Amino acid sequence: MPTEVIIGLLAAFAVLLIAYGISARPGGDAVQQRLEQLVVQPKTLEEMELQQPLAERVLRPLVQRLSRFANRGDQGGLIARTDAKLEKAGYPGGLRGADWMGVKILSAILLGVGVALLMLGTGRVQLAVVFGLGGAALGYMAPEFWLGGRARKRSFEMVLQLPDALDLLTISVEAGLGFDAALAKVVEKMEGPLVMEFRQALAEIRMGRTRREALRDVVARADAQPISNFIGAIVQAEQLGVPIAKVLQIQSQQLRIERRQRAEEMAAKAPVKMLFPMVGCIFPTIFIVILGPAIVTVMGGPGI
Repeated sequence: MPTEVIIGLLAAFAVLLIAYGISARPGGDAVQQRLEQLVVQPKTLEEMELQQPLAERVLRPLVQRLSRFANRGDQGGLIARTDAKLEKAGYPGGLRGADWMGVKILSAILLGVGVALLMLGTGRVQLAVVFGLGGAALGYMAPEFWLGGRARKRSFEMVLQLPDALDLLTISVEAGLGFDAALAKVVEKMEGPLVMEFRQALAEIRMGRTRREALRDVVARADAQPISNFIGAIVQAEQLGVPIAKVLQIQSQQLRIERRQRAEEMAAKAPVKMLFPMVGCIFPTIFIVILGPAIVTVMGGPGI
């Protein structure tokens, strides 16, 4: 074997040994490595701000600045009414009444300017101004439609969750717990918008508010008739001294009946809702498949 080949093989073998030795080198103390992982290094304010999402760093400060103008121009308790709507929607994004007005102003500015810039491309300034004003009005009203839809969705989710929560509440009361303890058990075992409202009511009761006032606030925030009926029955039972367990049993049975009726109603509406997709999507395809060959034959006939 040539000397050059032997030297090359020895050099390659030496490199492999060095690489293996470096990779197999024992690491540091395992306890010290674990402590280094657990120790949280202090971060500067700039690093903490950069870790936040873009909406938190840019949009929220802008909304807060615009909300100051809304506070100055508030007339007739508009912010208070907006805050009540936000409360029914679960305070999306942690926004309050003044902040929501800032969101509406920002949406109006962005949509109005965007539509005006698009129309300026046509070269008609007057048309751009008109469409820009219309876009600003639409941008100001669009968040209200979204907020109303979110409030209705949250209310519907609470109604759907009520039978399961009531079953667990009934079982807990029948097992010997008081109403407040049973409500705490529901809050512990379940999650959802209704449980969040019960958690808030329970916290208010523990802070000294009466059960009646705390539960009536839940009715105002839920804005749903089944929840209003349920809490009204609980409050009335407390006033009249009726056993809570019996009331809960009756309410549970009633809610099961209403849930079954709601399902039957939705099933009855399904054919009507399916009619529009069928007319708009399926029937045209069927007409093309059936009448397409006939049309091609007629168009290619000798008389045409």
